Amino acid sequence: MTRMIITRLQTNLRFLAVVLATSLTLLHPTSSRAADTPNIMVFLVDDMGLMDTSVPFLTDDQGRPKRYPLNDYYRTPGMERLAARGIRFNQFYAMSVCSPTRVSLMTGQNAARHRTTNWINPARDNAGKHGAPDWNWRGLKKGDVTLPGLLRQSGYKTIHVGKAHFGPRGHEGSEPLNLGFDINVGGASFGAPGSYYGEKNYGHGSRRASHAVPHLEKYHGTETFLSEALTIETKKHVSQTVKDGDPFFLYFSHYAVHGPFESDPRFADHYKDSGKPKAAQAFATLIEGMDKSLGDMLSHFESLGIAEDTLVIFLGDNGSDAPLGAQHDVACAAPLRGKKGAHYEGGMRVPFIAAWAKPAPDHALQARLPIPTGAIQSQVAAVQDLFPTILELTGTTGPDGHVIDGARLQQLLTGKPDSSRPEQFLMHYPHGVHRSNYFTTWRDGDWKVIYHTLPEIPTTGGHIQFSDGHYELYHLGQDPSESTNLATSKPAELNRMMRGLIASLESHDAVYPVDDKGEALRPTLP
Repeated sequence: MTRMIITRLQTNLRFLAVVLATSLTLLHPTSSRAADTPNIMVFLVDDMGLMDTSVPFLTDDQGRPKRYPLNDYYRTPGMERLAARGIRFNQFYAMSVCSPTRVSLMTGQNAARHRTTNWINPARDNAGKHGAPDWNWRGLKKGDVTLPGLLRQSGYKTIHVGKAHFGPRGHEGSEPLNLGFDINVGGASFGAPGSYYGEKNYGHGSRRASHAVPHLEKYHGTETFLSEALTIETKKHVSQTVKDGDPFFLYFSHYAVHGPFESDPRFADHYKDSGKPKAAQAFATLIEGMDKSLGDMLSHFESLGIAEDTLVIFLGDNGSDAPLGAQHDVACAAPLRGKKGAHYEGGMRVPFIAAWAKPAPDHALQARLPIPTGAIQSQVAAVQDLFPTILELTGTTGPDGHVIDGARLQQLLTGKPDSSRPEQFLMHYPHGVHRSNYFTTWRDGDWKVIYHTLPEIPTTGGHIQFSDGHYELYHLGQDPSESTNLATSKPAELNRMMRGLIASLESHDAVYPVDDKGEALRPTLP
């Protein structure tokens, strides 16, 4: 009898052990694929520049973080939390307008190569007068090699949330599901939302209905701000993916902080006494709402038990568009010069932070990419570098024949210098319909040259006259605000830099503006 009781107890204990293991699996499910590969969240913010944050990215002469007045104006505790857990880059470049950056992130190519060199007008080809006629207005299409497409083939669940802007209305690129994503929430052909307000149905039924954000009907008529609605939906999809035991690639691309500058009422009181214009106050609330979303996602990863397995990459898609100052001034990106669309540093330097959502140095996945905490990296890097970096980290092989301009960031992400990387960046804008027109910039080391194909450009506001003609030359190490044009006083350096610019354009098979006869206007040596 005693032996029978013991046997039954052993059987019951084994049964309880199975039940407990099953319960734990339901709470924190894993598959062999999910356990072996990291989750990735790319958190992309629209029109956010390097200085639109309380996190100081710039450093003093000793390499220590240096605060500027704008760092004390904005409130971004989520970014502070992420920066404390990882590394931030202060010379990270994106294209100076949005669609070129987004296609570069998807393909690993510089915009000069993939030829989506301008923001994509959803309704019509916006090359502009004299603009390159053979630029890639249609953007991405089915069958193109894309980062989510490759990751999906490798076993990842690929999730797109928020702004897409990969192709115009009626074309394949307007739908992220055509480009390698399994899920699309909110992504369409346009770059600016119809409205941020749930009370206004995010633009549905308004004069901005052509920019109405899709897939969020359940929030129509509510007080749910757009950034919050997108975050709620993202958390649901991540939870389901984790429950299914799949690793995920989450491309969370906020419409914030792009105009219209509609104030987020949750944060308006923080800026009402700032003395800044109403539009600038509204912009700051959009920043803080985006930042709350980041913090919410970090907390969600922790609650799901996957924070140690999840790499977070935070960045902006172009320079700041804060309504503070003119596009070529030291103003909204101070101490940097310029803003979104400009050929100066404020137009293309963006915030970049990479961190494990919960640092754990002994964790097997993190051992492959040990990211230091609270670190700052000052080497030049750019948006196209994310493509090869993520492929290597996830063990994903890219197809033969696809040219990749980006270089892996693995060594820089560990806080170490990488002497194999050239300190170079190319930004090519062969168009005449934005704040800077028909320009190419080339950075090589501390030197930067700007070439204006047409030094006097007609615009809707009259003429922009570049008093220095075709060439501007700056030494960014000595003059980070680009205040002193050295093109005349340093002719040998200008000639060297222009040779590098021309060679880089040729190696990328770039397209060019045209004259009235349709002939290509290529850069010329001084």
